[in-house]
Amino acid sequence: MEPNVASLSRPGIIRHIALIGNALPRRCGLATFTSDTAAAISAAFPNVALDHYAMDDGTGVDYPRDIRTIAMNDRAAYAKAGRDIAMSGADILWVQHEYGIFGGAAGDWLLDLLDALSIPVFTTLHTLLEKPSADERRVLDRLIARSSRLIVMADKGRKILTETFGVDPAMIEVIPHGVPDRGFVDPDTMKPRFDLAGRRVILTFGLLAPDKGIETMIAAMPAIVAKQSDAVYVVLGATHPNLKRREGEAYRERLIAQAAELGVAGHIRFVDAFVNMPDLLDWLQAADVYVTPYLKAGQITSGTLSYAVGLGKPVVATPFVHAREILSGDHGVLVDFADSAALAREVARLLGDEIARNLLARRAYALGRTMLWERTAHRAMGLFEEVARAKRIRLVKEEGAAYLKPDASAVIRMSDATGMLQHGHYSIPDRDHGYCLDDNARALILMCRMQGLNAAIRAQWSNVYAAFIQHAWNADRKIFRNFMSFDRRWLESEGSEDSAGRAIWALGVAGFEAAEPRHREWAAWLYDQAAPMMENTGSPRAMAFAMLGAAAMAEAKPGHDISAAILERSGGELMRLLTAARRPDWSWFEAMLAYDNARLPEALIRAGMVSDRQDYIDCGLETLDWILRKQHAPEGHFRAIGSDSFGRLYQAPQRFDQQPLEAQAVIDACSAAHGATGDQQWADAAHRAYRWFLGENDLGLMVASPADESCHDGLVPMGVNRNQGAESILALQLSSCAVARLPKRSNEPIEANVA
Repeated sequence: MEPNVASLSRPGIIRHIALIGNALPRRCGLATFTSDTAAAISAAFPNVALDHYAMDDGTGVDYPRDIRTIAMNDRAAYAKAGRDIAMSGADILWVQHEYGIFGGAAGDWLLDLLDALSIPVFTTLHTLLEKPSADERRVLDRLIARSSRLIVMADKGRKILTETFGVDPAMIEVIPHGVPDRGFVDPDTMKPRFDLAGRRVILTFGLLAPDKGIETMIAAMPAIVAKQSDAVYVVLGATHPNLKRREGEAYRERLIAQAAELGVAGHIRFVDAFVNMPDLLDWLQAADVYVTPYLKAGQITSGTLSYAVGLGKPVVATPFVHAREILSGDHGVLVDFADSAALAREVARLLGDEIARNLLARRAYALGRTMLWERTAHRAMGLFEEVARAKRIRLVKEEGAAYLKPDASAVIRMSDATGMLQHGHYSIPDRDHGYCLDDNARALILMCRMQGLNAAIRAQWSNVYAAFIQHAWNADRKIFRNFMSFDRRWLESEGSEDSAGRAIWALGVAGFEAAEPRHREWAAWLYDQAAPMMENTGSPRAMAFAMLGAAAMAEAKPGHDISAAILERSGGELMRLLTAARRPDWSWFEAMLAYDNARLPEALIRAGMVSDRQDYIDCGLETLDWILRKQHAPEGHFRAIGSDSFGRLYQAPQRFDQQPLEAQAVIDACSAAHGATGDQQWADAAHRAYRWFLGENDLGLMVASPADESCHDGLVPMGVNRNQGAESILALQLSSCAVARLPKRSNEPIEANVA
């Protein structure tokens, strides 16, 4: 599936949003966040009206004319605001929830506003307490019950919602804190603006308060200066308004006195200002190292940390929740709370090692590109659209959804005398990207499994796809190649383990299921040469693909030694991987989700059936049930694991981008489970995944393209990726072949049932 070529197949349902939170120029993080969110939505979706409502705490903030204010301490204002939103024609309400910004006990006057509305409510939860007070629990329970979806910015928030508040994980969306789009620059180019040329700059920014741990960093400065005499620590930000009302600038004065007492006053600069966003980003770009020495372990969101990562800053942080999540995978450095010695050691190390510092900066910047405000705006709007469509449409029922008969027209359209081309621009084959072994292996499987195909056409294209696989095999090196250019040049000397596994899978299927003896004989011959290479593969998916081929060959040739060895070795390795990765809430072979997930349980089920291994079958059924539950939307339809999920350790799947390959894998795995058990539930699950192609999905849009017997490249947050690549076309056609062999589904309820 090629990225960035998506378009809506129909206009968006959401045309008007009401957004409630705080707003600039109020001086607080939530005001900045809400204003940035409003700007991001308006920039990404200029045709969507957005009304920004700000809670006014009565401190005399002069808001811009386009900000609608709600008096925080006037209960009657909440119901009035609810009526105003209802009269405005807003399609949804988006609440930025923080206990302290709403009036009443634990902010319960907000509920008066919600009671005046019937439109869907989406709530971003900025603070989640694992041990809430009675009032906090009461308010959040009501808010959860009223919300169509809940948004958190860290996976810890999801965990608190599920474990403390009993929320269905499918009702929770993790959307990271947005960050501005700024280029990656050398800090030295920005330092002259702040009279910092020639200095090593350490930066912390945010509203000054005791829980930020600034004292710990000041205590670390003598050791840092001893190693880096040009180091300077910039503490950027005004004193928190609440703290300033209580004690004036006493806290800042204590910090200044601490620096003087330690003899590092000349190496610390306090900038007492609430800086605007452009200036803040300039300060960040001038920093060599960013530090968050916070003292609160439970902080699940930090906008300052997100911005630092977004601009590619090497970060040293204490292990509060958000830091542990965002800096995992070598995206930053963690030190213990209140440990000035560790802060000194790690900051000095980074300042003194330019190579390590630059590598860390580049990794952080790459991560930040996934968090841009534009991307988070699209994620949020995709979520709103999903719920709105679910409320307006009835999900497709079997009797109303025309299942598609297998048809090779689009496959042939994408093929030439060399093989099947990988990608398409809309429905036109894209020659620039050439061919790959993966797709031609899949195409050969289709030629074996498509019932009713004209014999001459089947033979012609079986020859083409088989010849590609044959040519991909390098007999001298005993390896497969994968990518080939349009002018028939191999682009690599050795393909991936996964592509080799798919070739073995295709050879096993052809050796068992090909219509003509000559194709079966050729497949068995090449299988015997190539299959031994898979006995030592390390990729779980390559193991699964090879096992599927070995199971098919074992059906064709009972007692086949090579196949038996693959099934024994790879099956045992998958079982071992499951044991190693398993957690109480995680019954899967890896610590993360990736692509073609259901192939792993399918391989165990089919291997167990052919080798009489009930332990394989039981393991396959257990893990298939687990992965199906991860792909079951609250409304009852199939939700393919999104590619945004890939590489996220022990985290729930993301919704997008959804690809046809995932639906096909589930259909095939459920077909295997039905064959092993005869249980109708597996057939029903396969049908549910198939109807994803027909519009029973998060967006209510057809992924299949019946007019040309083809398939689009999947779902992205705002619509259908209109390209038609080989992988997607083959996924639909092979899925149609599979469901045609299953019993009809039972009458399980599938109608939407959302708030």
